[in-house]
Amino acid sequence: MQPEYDFSNGIRGKYAKQFVAGTNLVALDPDVAKIFSDSDAVNEMLRAVVKILKRSKKHAA
Repeated sequence: MQPEYDFSNGIRGKYAKQFVAGTNLVALDPDVAKIFSDSDAVNEMLRAVVKILKRSKKHAA
């Protein structure tokens, strides 16, 4: 920690409930992050991939 960082007014656990309630952070590699403009774009692409996977499993059965 740098000496200029001041956490004297910080609140421990301020976001703990939000985190436990389902916040899920995922770090993207820089080359992947360049492709997506925001988290909505990432979610849209992942939902599309899930649909494709579900379809391919139906056809494989």
